[in-house]
Amino acid sequence: MQRVDVIEWLLESDPSVRWQVMRDLTDQPPERVATERARIATEGHGAGLLDLQTADGYWGGQAYGVDGDRRSVMWTLQALRRLGIDPDVAPTRRAIERVRSGVRFSEDDGGLPFFAGEVEACVNGGVLAASAYFGVLGDGADRMIGLLLEGQLEDGGWNCEPREESDRSSFDSTLCVLEGLLEFQRAVGDGATPPEVIAARHHGEEYLLERNLYRRKSTGGIVRERYENFIFPPYWVYDVLRALDHFREASIIDGTAPDERLEPAVELLRSHRRDDGRWAAGDPWNGEVFFAIDEPAGTPSPWNTLRALRVLDWADSGRSAA
Repeated sequence: MQRVDVIEWLLESDPSVRWQVMRDLTDQPPERVATERARIATEGHGAGLLDLQTADGYWGGQAYGVDGDRRSVMWTLQALRRLGIDPDVAPTRRAIERVRSGVRFSEDDGGLPFFAGEVEACVNGGVLAASAYFGVLGDGADRMIGLLLEGQLEDGGWNCEPREESDRSSFDSTLCVLEGLLEFQRAVGDGATPPEVIAARHHGEEYLLERNLYRRKSTGGIVRERYENFIFPPYWVYDVLRALDHFREASIIDGTAPDERLEPAVELLRSHRRDDGRWAAGDPWNGEVFFAIDEPAGTPSPWNTLRALRVLDWADSGRSAA
C-alpha cells in the first residue's frame, strides 16, 4: 500500500483515530479537525467508555485497578486522554465532575480524592497527566509534583519501588512520570511551569536517551524484549513507540530537533513496518478491559500505524533540517 492508501485506511477508523490523522498526517484545517474530535464523546470508543461510568464517578468500581485490571478510573481516563477526547465538551465535563466529587483512592494508597494522587511515582505521573489534560490541576498538582521531584533518582529516572528497595530507575515508571510532567507543562504554559519541573523532565528524558530508549547502558543489549511490543492503550507498560511519541511531543513543546540518540529507536520502529506500509497490533497486556480499542495482535493496527507515521514524519523532518 502507498502512503495515500494507508491514510485512507486510517480515515475509515474510529473518530479518535481520524481526528489525529487529520491533524498530524494530512494537515487539515483546524475547524475540521475540531469537528471530528468532538465526535469522540458521542461515537465509537470514547462514547463507549463514557457510557460505562457509574453515577458515583467510578469505572469498574475501582480508582486504580489491581492485578492488571484496567476497568478502573485511572486507566479509563488514560485511555480517553490518548484517544484525544475533547475535555471541554459536555459529556466529558460531566464525567470529570463525577470523578472529582466521588472518587477516592483506597486508604492503603492514601485515601485522597482521585485528582490529588497517591504515593507511587508512576501512579502520580498518570494522575498528573489526566488532571492537566482534563483541566483539574487545582485538586492536587502541587502535591504530586513535589513528590515526583523528591522521588527522582540520581540517574534521572523514577521507580515505583521504594528508594530503600531500589535506587535504579525503571523505564516504565520513568515514562509515566515524564508524560505527566509534559502534560502539566502543556496545560499551564512554559512561563508558568516552574524551572525545576522542566529540569526534572529533561533529566528524566536524558536517562532514556543515554540508553537509546531501549538499550542497556552497560552492554548495549535490549533491556526487555517487551519494549518492542507496541500496545495501545499502553497501560503503565513501556515500549519504544510510546517513548518515541513522547519525545516527538516534547520536542514540539521545547522547540527542539530530534536528538540523534533517538536514531536507533527510530530504525527499530521502521523495522516493524509491514510490507503493506502498516504496523501490526502488539500482544495486549494481561488483564481485564471493558472492550478492545486496538485490533487483534498481529493484524494491522490503526493506532500503531498512526503513531508510527507521525513519529517517522517528525524524525525525518528533523534529519532533513539538520
